[in-house]
Amino acid sequence: MDPNNVFDVIVVGGGPTGSTAARYAKLNGIDRVLVIEENSSVGSPVQCAGLLSAAALRETDMEPDASFVLNSVKGADVYPPSGKRMRIIGKEIKAYVVSRKMFDRQLAAKAAETGAEYLLKAQAVGLEDTVLANGLKYKALKIRHEGALKTLYTKVIIAADGVRSRTAKSAGLKPCEKVLSGIQFEMNYKSNDSEFVEIFAGQEAPGFFAWSIPVSKTVSRIGLAVDPKRIQKDQTQNISACDYLNLLLLNPVIKEKINPGILDFVVGGIPIRVMEKTYAVGLMVVGDAAGQCKPISGGGVYTGAVAAKIAAKVAAEAIEKNDFSEKKMSEYEKRWKKEFGRELEIGTHAHDYRMKLTDKEMNELFDTLNDPEILDLIAKYGDMDRPSVLIQKLMLSKHSLKMAKLFGTFIKTLL
Repeated sequence: MDPNNVFDVIVVGGGPTGSTAARYAKLNGIDRVLVIEENSSVGSPVQCAGLLSAAALRETDMEPDASFVLNSVKGADVYPPSGKRMRIIGKEIKAYVVSRKMFDRQLAAKAAETGAEYLLKAQAVGLEDTVLANGLKYKALKIRHEGALKTLYTKVIIAADGVRSRTAKSAGLKPCEKVLSGIQFEMNYKSNDSEFVEIFAGQEAPGFFAWSIPVSKTVSRIGLAVDPKRIQKDQTQNISACDYLNLLLLNPVIKEKINPGILDFVVGGIPIRVMEKTYAVGLMVVGDAAGQCKPISGGGVYTGAVAAKIAAKVAAEAIEKNDFSEKKMSEYEKRWKKEFGRELEIGTHAHDYRMKLTDKEMNELFDTLNDPEILDLIAKYGDMDRPSVLIQKLMLSKHSLKMAKLFGTFIKTLL
């Protein structure tokens, strides 16, 4: 056996979550760490809207830098089906519009600087347990590298290979139950204010919402995500996410600001339910692969980075104790759930509540929220990564009775 093919940890997937896991594996003292990436370069193709919370940058140890930050955002203009704008003005930068290609590559470079190795154009195609000549149990990861089949051996695998994780499937784990279809155009677009994203709620994007994210004063990313199952249930015709996006471009708020020309095109899946089990013998599943996206916003870089750090720590402990049992790997799930599991649970309830609303009920909801004092609370305590903070502040404010009446059914699901 070629010793060059034997590793301590293999991370499958070179996105932000995978690179963070690899870097922290090295920082935790793990010797040989390999990242395999199925594409020919890290960061391509892009499958993300490219709006990252300030907390997401902090969690990945990245400082906002002109090399990947294109714009900063401090607020949002939210449009319910009625078209009546609700403006939320933040007192500080809430998020950054980034080039995901450059962001991902910088994270990979940081991991490589710590000693993590990268193997590009390598696709995981199978997984087995094996015992090497030294008597130790290893995972045998089958890969296809540049057209040739090859086997790599490792003590621990961290699966960060996206929402349709082949690695998790090979380990016999059930996939995420709910995955939204996302699509986005980057277009010539004259924003009213490039520090504000635009959000469109209602039947224009069944199952989620639509957005306009300003890259600059003259370019924006216009997209949406929809629930394929809901579309099939509600529609007699086969209407795709792309069809809904084309209809969105006719929305008066957007149509008046569009100039001809599509500059870029992005598609991707957004998991809205965490997979039933995120570990197996010698394996942990992190980020989008585990369904750890935030159900309210669809973002996954922050939660993925937190999970990646936890997985790296558990891997280091397992290697030190030579214990790769399912019981040891289960510590990963216990720790990440303790860290942000409740937030995902609250976000899931909020998502489900919102999706049950008719357009009329959605309009009534926004009319109630469109109050200067309530908007001030939203601007002050609204957190893309920790929705529970805002919910608590609203329920303890002088508007508590109004909130209880408005969100009564939703609040009961949290008790």
